[in-house]
Amino acid sequence: MSTFDLSLSSGNRIPIEQRNPAEVTHIKGIAIAPRYVSAANPAFDVTPNKYITAIITEKGIIRKPITNRKISDKQLKLI
Repeated sequence: MSTFDLSLSSGNRIPIEQRNPAEVTHIKGIAIAPRYVSAANPAFDVTPNKYITAIITEKGIIRKPITNRKISDKQLKLI
C-alpha cells in the first residue's frame, strides 16, 4: 500500500519512522544476528521520483509528468 502527501514539495521532507532493530535481529526474543551487528529497521521507505513512471490507483492511472504540480481528483479518474 502506498500513501501520498501532496502538501510536501519533496520526498526528502517525509519523516521515516525507525522501528526497534530487534525486530529484524531477533525472532521470539532469540538473537538471529551476531551480537555486534547493528540493524536499520525503517517502517517504510520513499521511492525516488526518477523510478516512478506511473501511479496506479483504484480511481485510475496517473502518468508522468506529475512533477511540480498537484494531482487533482479529475486526474485520478483518468482511465
